[in-house]
Amino acid sequence: MVYLSKIYTKVGDAGETSLGTGDMVSKDHPRIEAYGTVDELNSNLGIIVRLIPDDYGKELILLIQNDLFDLGADLCVPISESEGVRLRMQSAQWERLEREIDRYNESLAPLNSFILPGGSELSCWLHIARTVCRRSERYVVHLGRMEKINQDAIIYLNRLSDLLFVMSRIYNNNGKSDILWTPGKNRVAKS
Repeated sequence: MVYLSKIYTKVGDAGETSLGTGDMVSKDHPRIEAYGTVDELNSNLGIIVRLIPDDYGKELILLIQNDLFDLGADLCVPISESEGVRLRMQSAQWERLEREIDRYNESLAPLNSFILPGGSELSCWLHIARTVCRRSERYVVHLGRMEKINQDAIIYLNRLSDLLFVMSRIYNNNGKSDILWTPGKNRVAKS
């Protein structure tokens, strides 16, 4: 017989939650904001993996979702002198993203203008994930100004947002359906 524990613990009812160390912090602590936004990004990728038409893209997004769980595990345990064995992001993870960016970018024409988020449904979701990734990066950078963090975490998020941008172009008909920004297009002439 399998016994299931309850999903609710009531531990957070007073507005606090525990880190990976067991230490309690406020739910609005910058560390919680940082890995909470990584979780939000991961949820967005769950939609994207359902929309991607090719197996290669699906496998890549699933790999990234696993990386984001690693990133959350990294962020939920503050770095200490007596570190021991902890799951931390590694340079090999963001280096893999660089190779994917280069691979995808080969089939895209260079950009001569900024592009507006839009186009295909999948491209739109990739742009949303990109902006959540950038927000997550800002939270991690903010946390890093207050406490010691793993720099590979910031680099990973920076590369991931670039990859999501390139993928948004790939799934916008290899960039042919990108919507170019026209600076001042709706500017009203002064009378």
